Amino acid sequence: MASLEKPMPGEPLWWVDRLWKQLVERRKYADLMRQYYSGDHPLPMIQDKARPAFQRLLKQARSNYTGLVVDATAERIQVDGFRLGGEDAGDAEAWRIWQANAMDADSDLQLTEAVKIGRSFALVAPNPDDDSTPLITAEDATQAIVAYEAGSRRRRRAGLKTFVDDWTGDIWLTLFADGLLFKYRAPSPQPGAVTDPRWEMREVRGEQWPARNPLDVVPLVEIPNRPDLLGEAHSEIEDVLDVQDRINKTLIDRMMAQEFSAFRQRWMTGYEVPTDENGQPIEPFKAAVDRLWVIEDEGVQIGEFSATDLGPYLASIEADVQHMAARTRTPAQYLLGKLSNVNGETLKATESGLVAKVRQRCRPLGEGLEEVVRLYLQASGDTRDLSSIEVIWHNPEFRTEGELVDALVKMSTLGVPREALWERWGASQTEIAQWRELADQQASRILGGDVASQFGPKPDPGVIEAAADGDAD
Repeated sequence: MASLEKPMPGEPLWWVDRLWKQLVERRKYADLMRQYYSGDHPLPMIQDKARPAFQRLLKQARSNYTGLVVDATAERIQVDGFRLGGEDAGDAEAWRIWQANAMDADSDLQLTEAVKIGRSFALVAPNPDDDSTPLITAEDATQAIVAYEAGSRRRRRAGLKTFVDDWTGDIWLTLFADGLLFKYRAPSPQPGAVTDPRWEMREVRGEQWPARNPLDVVPLVEIPNRPDLLGEAHSEIEDVLDVQDRINKTLIDRMMAQEFSAFRQRWMTGYEVPTDENGQPIEPFKAAVDRLWVIEDEGVQIGEFSATDLGPYLASIEADVQHMAARTRTPAQYLLGKLSNVNGETLKATESGLVAKVRQRCRPLGEGLEEVVRLYLQASGDTRDLSSIEVIWHNPEFRTEGELVDALVKMSTLGVPREALWERWGASQTEIAQWRELADQQASRILGGDVASQFGPKPDPGVIEAAADGDAD
């Protein structure tokens, strides 16, 4: 049982208490960003008296543009491989371990989360079944947190990973500090509780407490989006939430006008409405395309009230969407859905801001991923110099095939290596390795005297003979 005395700085429970409180505070931010990303925005503001009557309209008056901003950025951030210092091509061993952990797919989820809520994490651990293939898992920012050395934004001092056990409902927590693993558990607090969890040691059969950290360093790595010099990371939509709220407010105003005053209302004076035998008024007119209204009373006047013009509402929404596009450097056609009479150069110019933003985001994201690669290569027993690792990012520019081929041909005249051209084309590191092997085999056959091999594989001799016999017949 944990001691009731207040732990001293640097002690395990001191770290747990400190990091747990920071994690709980960060969850508020992450939950807010997730709500806006998924379209679950706060309902637009209207008078409290009117809210119950317009509950249905309120739920419909939300158009999710913030989700488009995140997706437009995240879909262009894709890991194609890793390159070690001094190598021309991607490292096969680093990519093998990455793929063995399904990180070629999970990294897309991981990077999308970082763009969405500001950060995500990766956890590296030895593989008890295969020492050469360490385990890598993508971790959510609401379940992991890292503390850094004083004055540093990169040297990790401690890390905390937590989750709720499905069977017991308890909070399970692992602290990485001082080369050790400290495992705790605590009952999940009741909704609305203000007390902190009461942590107890969580013992694992066959494992000491605390357990030795086989990597000797904090194996939890933060992957930040838009970090600042104070170590905070930021969501891609953090500063456009107000714009989204304005759009939703305009939408509810438009829908209320559309519901009650967007249709022409007619008026009539000087007309006596007929009644039935019970004195109840009879509907005098029924509108239809095949009906004609006839009024014999000379003093009757008929007119109509003009309908509310919805144009200003639509223009206001479009202006706010353009503000969001400008602030987030998202091409306006992504958000407005308008694209007509646009040539390739104009389209490329409209996307230049997004491409530049994605390339800038890749740098801090890449620093975290490079540390992950360094950790799992070290854990696998790799003895190479791992001080210099580079992430190979997929080209964030969208080009037509003709434009791309033309650009690559021009680059080849400048002496750019073929592997670099293949990479720029968008080939994966696996494809590049296959192409390199095929090219080397072709070169070997040419040097061996088989000059015809440069024109492609030769047909089977049996096929040639069969074709010759058929011609003779």
